[in-house]
Amino acid sequence: MTMELEAECPDCGEQTFYRAASTTVHLGKKVKWHCPNCSYGFVQINGIDSSAV
Repeated sequence: MTMELEAECPDCGEQTFYRAASTTVHLGKKVKWHCPNCSYGFVQINGIDSSAV
């Protein structure tokens, strides 16, 4: 799995997120992503992220 994710941070505008942690849960693969410039982070489970509205 990749260590970087290309996405725009809604707080500071940074274009790259870094993987902070990953594990397997009953719903699938859970990955935590964090912005290196601010404290913004989100979680993806099976490719669906928590920042999606």
